[in-house]
Amino acid sequence: MTMRISLLTLLTLILFSIPTQSSAQVDESQYGAWYMYFWNTDFKESKFGLQGDVQYRNWDLGGDLEQLLLRGGVTYQPENTDLLLTLGYGHITTGTFGDSDAKTTESRIYQEALLPGQIGQRIFLKHRFRYEQRFVENQDFRTRYRYNLFVNIPFNQANLDQGAVYLALYNELFINGERSIGEGRSVELFDRNRSYAALGYSIKNNLKVQFGVMRQITDNISKNQLQLSLHHSL
Repeated sequence: MTMRISLLTLLTLILFSIPTQSSAQVDESQYGAWYMYFWNTDFKESKFGLQGDVQYRNWDLGGDLEQLLLRGGVTYQPENTDLLLTLGYGHITTGTFGDSDAKTTESRIYQEALLPGQIGQRIFLKHRFRYEQRFVENQDFRTRYRYNLFVNIPFNQANLDQGAVYLALYNELFINGERSIGEGRSVELFDRNRSYAALGYSIKNNLKVQFGVMRQITDNISKNQLQLSLHHSL
């Protein structure tokens, strides 16, 4: 491997090296694609705001629906802190891999705490803790716990403002609450893990774009997803 191999290519190879689990239904060797838009806004002279995201997820690069996720919430920042709290709702439509048009729906309420941090001059962190109450079609009530560590490292300047080219990383762990989902069915305590590496660019101070690879390992399958995302502060 030469020094000319791009950083993104190297990170992709690292993600590929994570052990996979077998599945007879999903083609784990096929890249999927997630197209995402994240937004947030604050009310002037208020500690309250709004945030949300729209995610169109495919089993392949486009056309074979994996999920359509619509999510939004009300945010609150306690005075004299960097902590951001969110109460929100999401609606998720999940498709079946392959030619089947079968779909299931889910309504989800969630509570979230986002805590930013920094190491040195160029390593920007965010810790996200999320608790979900899930109402999945044809399943009993479920809950799930999530922890995500985000790391952003700019290359060409000391911040993530306009013009910054940066490395974006995250790792998120999902843990199921209730194990029984009804009719004698159950899920494992471990739900999934997501590892992500991308290159980002700050188009404006309030608008960033990222392109990268996410490796998702669930209790049943492991699969690579290309991700293209837009991050917008209104």
